[in-house]
Amino acid sequence: MKKRDYWSKPFKTLVIMGESTVQGGGWLSKTEDRFADVLVDLINACQATPVNYHNRGIGANAISPRSPGYEHSAKPSALERYHKDAIELCPDLFILCYGLNDMRAGMGVEEFMEDMETIIQDVNAACHPLIVLTTVYHMTGFRSFPPFDKGSIHKTLLYNEGIRQLAERNDCLYADIWAAEGVADWLIHPDGVHANKAGNLVIAHRVFETIAQHCSGITADIHRQDQMTDWTRDTTQARADAGDPFDGWWISN
Repeated sequence: MKKRDYWSKPFKTLVIMGESTVQGGGWLSKTEDRFADVLVDLINACQATPVNYHNRGIGANAISPRSPGYEHSAKPSALERYHKDAIELCPDLFILCYGLNDMRAGMGVEEFMEDMETIIQDVNAACHPLIVLTTVYHMTGFRSFPPFDKGSIHKTLLYNEGIRQLAERNDCLYADIWAAEGVADWLIHPDGVHANKAGNLVIAHRVFETIAQHCSGITADIHRQDQMTDWTRDTTQARADAGDPFDGWWISN
């Protein structure tokens, strides 16, 4: 069976929207340690033309005004800014990273899903990008920083299941970064909320893994370069002679 190929061309414009872990902050020694920046480096290591990268993370951001933490959040919320911060940039790769702050503030999963789905569907209708949804990150400081002190691992899992359902019914990719972190507390900064440098590397590689497994466009330039080598000519000829020819079925898609 042939695997479904979600995106067969190299990416041109990446927009990532999210909260503080997307924006970065004092828990990291360098801006380049943000998982979004690491992800861009991984994509650009494969593509001949670098992706045009727009980081639209805002620390302490909420999904919408009806999130219980909205009053104490940094504004505008995702629902109030996605037209400017996503649609106007016309991405072909859109990564949406929400849930941590809303879960910690006690927002109901169904309300959160409704607001996320509004953004997903509007961005998809306007730009038709590949959309990647990430799960809520692992954290440890659930009793700290009121009013963001109402979360738990149980609520995290409920949110992550809701995000999985959103991805399934809206034909998005689902990057399970919570599973990648493996509930390893040593990947979290002592502030209890944000991934440390190692944690950001884990997150970035899970998102890249998800994209690379479903999008042949990541390897389009790699395959073009590989075709020009003596190694490829010799080995593909050997395969053809053995009745086992190279089948690059995804290249012409």
